[in-house]
Amino acid sequence: MRYSTIVKNWLPRYTGMPVDGFGDYILLTNFHYYVEQFARQFQCDIQGETRPMQAATNSAGLSIINFGIGSPNAATIMDLISARNPKGVLFLGKCGGLKRSSEIGHFILPVAAIRGEGTSNDYFPPEVPALPSFKLHKFVSEKIIEHDHEYRTGVVYTTNRRVWEHDKEFLKRIHNLRCMAIDMETATIFIVGHKNQIARGALLLVSDVPITPEGIKTEESDMNVTEGWSYQHLQLGIEAMTDIVLKGEKIKHFKYE
Repeated sequence: MRYSTIVKNWLPRYTGMPVDGFGDYILLTNFHYYVEQFARQFQCDIQGETRPMQAATNSAGLSIINFGIGSPNAATIMDLISARNPKGVLFLGKCGGLKRSSEIGHFILPVAAIRGEGTSNDYFPPEVPALPSFKLHKFVSEKIIEHDHEYRTGVVYTTNRRVWEHDKEFLKRIHNLRCMAIDMETATIFIVGHKNQIARGALLLVSDVPITPEGIKTEESDMNVTEGWSYQHLQLGIEAMTDIVLKGEKIKHFKYE
């Protein structure tokens, strides 16, 4: 079975939505409530409630997908959406701030991601940098400034490891790398997007500051972040991607050999 046949079969299998039900532009997230909020706002149906991933598409041709958590899931959805060949993908995820200047509720627009998760090694050698598409990030940056939100740029460290906060060697390593934040998906999305020739970006919300004992995320603290900042996070993504649609500006301006 050819690769294109597999992804065209598996995208509906994982999401419950037919390939042509997805728009040209896609928001990716780890959170079901982002999909619910999107569906309420645009009065559209959620597909895939009994599937591993859920999706919705509004009348403007913007889709959102909850793909779950972790770099293997991130790689899977970036492979599967190649069946649709979208014009742009923006990941809306949460991250841990690694700088003392980082505050919960700040946004981070990564200029690159360090590939500490391992999953991306199946796509390119470790020396290949994980980078976003500049023009897509330009739209996101403009939208953040327009709404007068705080944001940072820098390098994100992506790991497959979920519980590392008390590992002194790991903490020393990420400190020496001088990263702005840590997450579990960004590098994978950038690399698999590169492999599949998909313009991609990420807007991350700082949900905890795990370099301090009191800053480690708990269920209660995560609920506070969700209540305080998730609406703005999703709206920035919606508005940035909608602007790209309305302006008709190409964000994929290169050719692959």
